[in-house]
Amino acid sequence: MTAPNVYDAEPIPDAARAEIERLLKTGDLFRYTAAQDAPVTLLETEFAEFLGSTYALAVSSCSAALFLSLKALDLPRDAKVLIPAFTFAAVPSSVVHADCVPVLCEVGENYRIDLSDFERKLDASISAVIISHMRGHTSDMDAILELCDTKKIPVIEDAAHSLGTTWHGKNIGTFGKIGCFSFQSYKLLNGGEGGILVTDDPDLVARAVIMSGAYEHNWNKHAILKEPFAKWQNKLPLYNLRMSNLAAAVVRPQLAEIERRVVDGRRNHDYVAGRLNTHFAFDVPEKLGPEKRAPDSLQFNLVDLSDQQIVAFSEASARDGVKVQIFGRSSDNARAFWNWQFLDDTPELPKTRAMLMKACDVRLPARLSMSELDQISDILLAAADSALVEEPIAAQA
Repeated sequence: MTAPNVYDAEPIPDAARAEIERLLKTGDLFRYTAAQDAPVTLLETEFAEFLGSTYALAVSSCSAALFLSLKALDLPRDAKVLIPAFTFAAVPSSVVHADCVPVLCEVGENYRIDLSDFERKLDASISAVIISHMRGHTSDMDAILELCDTKKIPVIEDAAHSLGTTWHGKNIGTFGKIGCFSFQSYKLLNGGEGGILVTDDPDLVARAVIMSGAYEHNWNKHAILKEPFAKWQNKLPLYNLRMSNLAAAVVRPQLAEIERRVVDGRRNHDYVAGRLNTHFAFDVPEKLGPEKRAPDSLQFNLVDLSDQQIVAFSEASARDGVKVQIFGRSSDNARAFWNWQFLDDTPELPKTRAMLMKACDVRLPARLSMSELDQISDILLAAADSALVEEPIAAQA
């Protein structure tokens, strides 16, 4: 049985071709060349409208958006920023790059923030919070926002994996002061690279626009209120994190595909999750009540398997063509917090570590057919059965 290819992205819509050809012919790749309606500006306007946000700023990556968000908040040097310990290394990296200090909180077996540890660490030393909706799993935003609002601590949402996800019917990424999204190739919208931030705060977006690289009076070409810019003109450093017109031209036609990709991705996820949950070796955690997911991958925990059996499962599924990433079981996985050796002080977080040692990740792009989903499910189920014949390490001892 040949496993389907889960790594290729969907083709870029044909609607992008005419604009890309125009850009190639004119060389008009810089977002500030045109007096108005540059592709990047149009993307910002359309993306903000889609999410229901007032402002958007397109930049070179989601990491850049997170960094600019922290700088726009004007935090003091060495400010502490509370983040979940289950996230991609780019999140703590953005905190360090912004001259702040990451503080890690525990994450539970359902991949969501452990609220008791979050509340305990949300003390007077914390200046900001980044909620990373890792792999599209939404933590309890009601509880988080109530805690942060009470203490007047600003929240940034890392929604790199959550475009199209809603909480109580409202788009994830629009709950905090700023929401950040990714256009990297494995995300819902594929720009190769790229990111965007959204906010309703004119002062925050003005600061972010200038620092992104809107030198001199290029901020006039943003579809944003002009008053806040005069306040910050020439008073902020420029980091040059702009998006190019070519990237925007690739992303814009995909906005019309979001709804279809979300529906298909959710169907794929729920179908495979339902099949895996019939086997005692798998546990696909349920979503939280107010959450409506937009997944393009599947995460599940291996249940009651020894270390030897987990390795056997991974090897068996890989042999049959389905690569399973087990977050904690490689020396350099960028999602395992103990590998973030650029941090000065990495705490021991036993709940998160235990989860990562058995948490698995499989890509399930929206384009897969039902027969391909069955192929993937069959391979995973067979790999689990194969692993179970391995004698547990404890029994060998």
